[in-house]
Amino acid sequence: MPALFRRNNLFVLGTYLTLSLVPFVPLLFGQSIEHPLRILLMEAAIWLVIWSVFKRPAWFHWLLIPAFIALPTEIYLRKFYNQGISTHHLGIIVETSPREALEFLGDRVWWLAAILAFVVLWWALSWLAAIRTRDLDLEGRLRWLGWLVLTVGLVAWLYGQEVGIQTASSIVKRDSALTSAAHTHLGKLPNWAATPFQHEPLGRTWPFGLAVRGYDFWKERQYLDDLEHKNRPFHFGAHQASHQNTPQIVVMVIGESSRYDRWSLNGYQRETNPLLKKESNLVSFSDVITSVSATRLSVPVMVSRKPATDSLKAGFTEKSFITAYKEAGFKTYWISNQLSYGKFDTPISVFANEADVVQFLNLGGFTNTSNFDAVLLPQLQKAMSDPAQKKLIVLHTLGNHWNYSHRYPEEYDEWQPSLYGVDNPAYTNLANKPALNNSYDNSVLYVDWLLSQVIVALKESRQLSAMMYFSDHGQTLYDGSCKIAFHGHNTQFEFHIPALMWYSDLYKQAYPDKVTQLLRHKRARMTTENVFHSLLDLSDIRYPDERLEWSFLSDQLRLHKRYVDSYGWTDYDNTTFKGDCREVIDNGKPLQQQQD
Repeated sequence: MPALFRRNNLFVLGTYLTLSLVPFVPLLFGQSIEHPLRILLMEAAIWLVIWSVFKRPAWFHWLLIPAFIALPTEIYLRKFYNQGISTHHLGIIVETSPREALEFLGDRVWWLAAILAFVVLWWALSWLAAIRTRDLDLEGRLRWLGWLVLTVGLVAWLYGQEVGIQTASSIVKRDSALTSAAHTHLGKLPNWAATPFQHEPLGRTWPFGLAVRGYDFWKERQYLDDLEHKNRPFHFGAHQASHQNTPQIVVMVIGESSRYDRWSLNGYQRETNPLLKKESNLVSFSDVITSVSATRLSVPVMVSRKPATDSLKAGFTEKSFITAYKEAGFKTYWISNQLSYGKFDTPISVFANEADVVQFLNLGGFTNTSNFDAVLLPQLQKAMSDPAQKKLIVLHTLGNHWNYSHRYPEEYDEWQPSLYGVDNPAYTNLANKPALNNSYDNSVLYVDWLLSQVIVALKESRQLSAMMYFSDHGQTLYDGSCKIAFHGHNTQFEFHIPALMWYSDLYKQAYPDKVTQLLRHKRARMTTENVFHSLLDLSDIRYPDERLEWSFLSDQLRLHKRYVDSYGWTDYDNTTFKGDCREVIDNGKPLQQQQD
């Protein structure tokens, strides 16, 4: 035991202990930690296994280099965003160029360089200490214990893969029915025994969880590459038919979780759009729906020609309007306050990555530490200042996504009581219904401000310009006696979305016929499928197989079947809205859905 107190030994052990305590850093900032004992036990078991396999710390110390380098970022995210490094953050790091990083960091780059130098020095000194000592070599019974833990772990993992793992529902079913003969004889692995091999609990450990997150990022990158590979050869053959040499800016704002009837532009009694109502060149559409109340499924339909009835299928063989604009000579931007990687985000990133400039600005995700959508405005100004003559700029907002009170600053907390300042409100508690609804209206008020700022910027540019806004889906908000909220349901509140277009005076002069059709069609029955075709028509971009019958800026606009995801593909215009939830029920027989 006295040998452990030698300088080199203490330094190595202290280093590994420090790395292991990273998951507990939130305690320093007054934040809570779930299952701390489980984290400690898992880390202790993994250290024992690694030490047993390599015997000497000097032989596995090299594997810890990523953990040392990532440590400052991990602590920063845990302090300010109450979360560790995720696939989204890894995506930002990997895809941010050195030039963009320097622009973002500014004078802080020297602090980052100093911290990085300290971390590298720390790793080097601890490695030298590990090289110089043999006191920490793991031998004898303790090493055999490590091998035993590894063997039991591998057997348990393989058993769980082959036979299965119990869930709460499977335990109930076991009491009432028999499984197959093999499974009845062996029995499924208890859920608690499978915990060390599950992504979520293992990913919360440190430094080992970093490998789990890296693997998740690699899987998302592979998935993204596969999706991009499908449409890589595709070209629209697009060109701009008029005003090719005119400086112009088109902004497409993708809203999030906004519902039509909470906008005063659309008749809501509360003044949630005091700024937009002052804009004379603004048209709000009264009858636009989205076919699916989920972002990852609805946005691809909005930005490409992917049919709504194919929205449940992964991938698409065509590219988005971004590529069509690029072919027509526009410099393109995708500036997002959402996430870049993950189960719900990667299908959108495949289209975002078509842009010349791609920026994901939100480090906090959908948590209470996420950025307000105002973070998009400086990057919008930067894009507008680009010397390129023609620009398409897509702004993907957090908009009105839950938690609603986290989507706006305090000065927009207009209607009270609200959930502003409430940590982890019980959104399933109907007692919070008034505060929840007030917070939602406050978030719409903030969207009004954001869109007005975009319009002000376009006005000040004094260029031929236009802005389109479409929400991806709406929200249900415990309406009346309805006992459900948020989205992912089949209610009219989630399918009927706000949508609008603003145009500059120069745009009206350049395209008077389009403005005439815009005003004519503001009450037309439309869906998010109209966005792709209308956005290209907006800039007079033509291509061989264009479909102007889908453009609300064209005199060729025609009505189409509007299907929504409700017990199959339901004809929205031949439905009954059931109860206070306004559940969409087809009066006929819904079309059968196909999924990948």
